[in-house]
Amino acid sequence: MKLVVEQPAARWYKTEMGLADGDSVRIFVRLGGCGSVHPGLSLGVIKDVPRSAGLSEAVEGVTFYIEEDNIWYLENKDLRISFDEKYEEIKMDVE
Repeated sequence: MKLVVEQPAARWYKTEMGLADGDSVRIFVRLGGCGSVHPGLSLGVIKDVPRSAGLSEAVEGVTFYIEEDNIWYLENKDLRISFDEKYEEIKMDVE
């Protein structure tokens, strides 16, 4: 299980969220949305400080992470965060 954040996605988050080098972004499970793994649940993002990161990756000076208590969502798979240039949006794929 791993978290992969592609550079174009990290740059997009830095711009859209006004992030600076050294900031952290928490990826968390939320109720609602169109999640690909668990019906009725999806992933959200928020600028935050890690408490007990289960997975993390630093890209473009920003640490993206999932807390240990949210790793169950991935079901032992990888999470890849990419930027779709055609639609100018973020894609989160559990693979």
